[in-house]
Amino acid sequence: MKNILLQLKNIWILNFLNRISYATTYYNKKYYQILKWGVSSKEDTNYTYSLTSKNILYLVHNISIITNVDYKKVLEYINEIEEDDFLKNFIIESIKKSPYKQTADLKVHFGRRVGWYAFARILKPKVIVETGVDKGLGSVVLCAALLRNQEEGHLGKYYGTDINPRAGYLLTDKYKQVGEIIYGDSIETLRNFDKPIDLFINDSAHSEEYEYQEYLTIKDKISDETVILGDNSHCTDKLALFSNENNRNFLFFGEEPLNHWYPGAGIGISFIKHLN
Repeated sequence: MKNILLQLKNIWILNFLNRISYATTYYNKKYYQILKWGVSSKEDTNYTYSLTSKNILYLVHNISIITNVDYKKVLEYINEIEEDDFLKNFIIESIKKSPYKQTADLKVHFGRRVGWYAFARILKPKVIVETGVDKGLGSVVLCAALLRNQEEGHLGKYYGTDINPRAGYLLTDKYKQVGEIIYGDSIETLRNFDKPIDLFINDSAHSEEYEYQEYLTIKDKISDETVILGDNSHCTDKLALFSNENNRNFLFFGEEPLNHWYPGAGIGISFIKHLN
């Protein structure tokens, strides 16, 4: 029997078809997820999804190592945002009232933004800047962290930048108490920004050069304690290169979406030292 199998493998066309058939098993589930998503979702950009439990575990340990905070505490913060029913209901109701409801789902999935939230809860930043806000999902997640920090006696403010004057429609109600959107070109806005930045998230134009220029623009507005999160680091190496040039450490966390065809983005993380 073994000799027969070996002979079959030596027949090129049969071996080729067998290998191709095996390779497709890694993607067949994705075809089903694409079909299911096509029917059940209305999103056409900035896809939202949850992360697998394994992926969350990896994210927790990444953040724990970077911030020198016990992984149990990091997980506590991530559970905190995942279980924030007020925020989830607020987002759903805001989408229902928005002119963009035809291209948005009435289900809330934070994906990698739970990592953003954990960093904001741990660092207790006085100033958060996010470039590129789209509808403002990341904005309200970060503002939710700032509101929690405020309850603990740590004041902070979120500043989002976007060239689209209609971006950030989710940033209303109590979340707007600690956040605002500055409209215009992000680099120009950053040039004129006169506050030291404690947590910076690059999520604007997905251009390598534009991303790099953002980092260069904030270079004199950050400190050794500042953490920079790159939302485009799954596509470009600009945050890693900026980190090399400025004696900063760099790590990348890759997403593993739960039950979604999209392969996931991730979080590029630039930092200098343990913060606690």
